Amino acid sequence: MISKPKISVIIPTFNQEKFIGRCLRSLLDQSIDRKDYEIIVINDSSKDKTLFALNLFKEEIKIISNKKNMGLPYSLNKGILSAKGQYVIRVDSDDYVNKEFLKILYTFLSENLDMDAVSCDYFFVDDKENIVERVNSLKNPIGCGIMFRTTHLIDIGMYDDSFLIHEETDLRHRFLKKYKIFRVPLPLYRYRKHQTNITNNRKNKKKYLKQFKRKHKLK
Repeated sequence: MISKPKISVIIPTFNQEKFIGRCLRSLLDQSIDRKDYEIIVINDSSKDKTLFALNLFKEEIKIISNKKNMGLPYSLNKGILSAKGQYVIRVDSDDYVNKEFLKILYTFLSENLDMDAVSCDYFFVDDKENIVERVNSLKNPIGCGIMFRTTHLIDIGMYDDSFLIHEETDLRHRFLKKYKIFRVPLPLYRYRKHQTNITNNRKNKKKYLKQFKRKHKLK
């Protein structure tokens, strides 16, 4: 009998042939038992060689391919709905993680049944993986490196797919109305800062921030 994974790692990707391999290798090298977690990659109709890169790992990961480009929140929701784990965590395809990443966050949640989600601190790294800065995940939150109870994400309606940017801001706002996110002060996540980051598009960032404020009636 095949055991059910405890954790589902969700990786949305679009045109990340350069970095997806590094991301996956870091997740396949976790200290936690491999049978305890699954890796689900949602390929959002990439136009480069991302799918070729993913197929190099096809024995170890689950690949979901969108027939056309649907956007980040749509892909994340697709991953969550296909997740088998009791816990779900998002990792972006141009980032990578510490060897103890899953084990520490999983231990925190599984031993504290009254706690809803946990984030870890992260390092900003450049394209050469040099550490630029260490960041507190509660003071400067990102959408990745947070382990949630899967049922809680489904309970709040998951991601709003009208937000192509700031999807994590909207999700976090709704989540915190009902639940809490705790912090493990260890930099277990590596957040890659480079010119192609989607959040570098200032015009779109401003547009979706306005949408977020309108939705939640914020000034």
